[in-house]
Amino acid sequence: MSKNVSPVPSGRFSAPAWVKDAVFYQIFPDRFCRSAKYKAVGKFVDWDTLPTRENMFGGNLVGICEKLEYIASLGVNAIYLCPIFKSNSNHRYHTVDYFEIDPVLGTLKDFDKLVKNAHKLGLRVILDGVFNHCSRGFFQFNSLMELGKNSPYVDWFHVHGWPLHAYSGKPNYDCWWGYPALPKFNTDNPDVRDYLFSVGEYWMKRGIDGWRLDVPNEIDDDSFWQEFRRRIKAINPDAYIVGEIWDEPSRWLQGDQFDGVMNYQFRKAVLAYLFDEKPIDVAEFAKRLQDAFPEGRFGVPMNLLGSHDTIRLASLPCSNLQRVKLALALLFFLPGAPCIYYGEEIGMLGGKDPDNRRSFPWDKFPEMHKAPVYDYLKSLIALRNKERVLRDGSLEIAYSAGRLEIVRTLGKKKMTLAISAAKPDPAFEIND
Repeated sequence: MSKNVSPVPSGRFSAPAWVKDAVFYQIFPDRFCRSAKYKAVGKFVDWDTLPTRENMFGGNLVGICEKLEYIASLGVNAIYLCPIFKSNSNHRYHTVDYFEIDPVLGTLKDFDKLVKNAHKLGLRVILDGVFNHCSRGFFQFNSLMELGKNSPYVDWFHVHGWPLHAYSGKPNYDCWWGYPALPKFNTDNPDVRDYLFSVGEYWMKRGIDGWRLDVPNEIDDDSFWQEFRRRIKAINPDAYIVGEIWDEPSRWLQGDQFDGVMNYQFRKAVLAYLFDEKPIDVAEFAKRLQDAFPEGRFGVPMNLLGSHDTIRLASLPCSNLQRVKLALALLFFLPGAPCIYYGEEIGMLGGKDPDNRRSFPWDKFPEMHKAPVYDYLKSLIALRNKERVLRDGSLEIAYSAGRLEIVRTLGKKKMTLAISAAKPDPAFEIND
């Protein structure tokens, strides 16, 4: 049952001012960099192996720390880390312990060093929070498997029969999308709520700059996210809370829950225009862009073209350099915080999950960074960092006679991204 709560006007926080100036770099920790300075116990596949749903590459926090200067050299100023907590999956969305760093990734000391060094370089750090569901290996769920209805945690989950069918048969408890490996929390339980809020608070106190929330719409309770916001902002009013919302996001953008959402509406519009084998026309593209950036919407969206859940830009149908360049120009020209998925800067390939989670080819980087997209992306980041109008300016989207103009204005300063229908690829130019 939906638990929509009327927006509470008092005690709201505005979205953090720094996010408008942010350029995020998303990292999938198992695949970014495996440093020899940290030795995890166990066996891992060779770094250039193609990914499967189960194989482990052994990327670690020390490796990310060693590449912070590279990340900063791109011009980005924020990092979004996919889950890093203890888990028995390579993506770590199956959380076993929310208060421990996965031992394959490193230690709490490694985490603290990563955050400290990132901050020294001007890089903010947000973590991925999976609060709708956990792993079967989560202690409280394991207690149900061992003790059944006598477990003190019997009300932490939605159980419909005993014994639990956790590893065979149809699961008899609520789980995310029916996957038995992902039991859903009972967030009506005050103990569960306090536990999950305490997770958010703990990592904020260790110095992170915000949370990316995994499938927050699955917790269909506005009061949960209102309280989460109050708790997080009490520790750091400048924390960024961004939700993974794939559809129309207004419900969560009333000023009392999230500061923004991952702007999949923007991504869908770009793909439909540039990368679909039966593309929409420029006029329809203009309309969809307007829908993705409505006037007066609260907060700062995280705009993206790729993520660990999507096919990489270079592997999309109809992808070529001209279309990728235009997509990136749109990413950096529109309001919000652009987010680059690791490897986009060198044109990494990757199909559907798990192929889109390939390891970063550091051994081939000297050649791959010579690809035209690398310097082009860096130039767009530099342009956005230089021109305040691209971060704070008003937005106007105008279409006429086959020509789309996206205009950003701040005082007397105006910049325009003009797109024209052309064959075989759309033409575009940035005018100052």
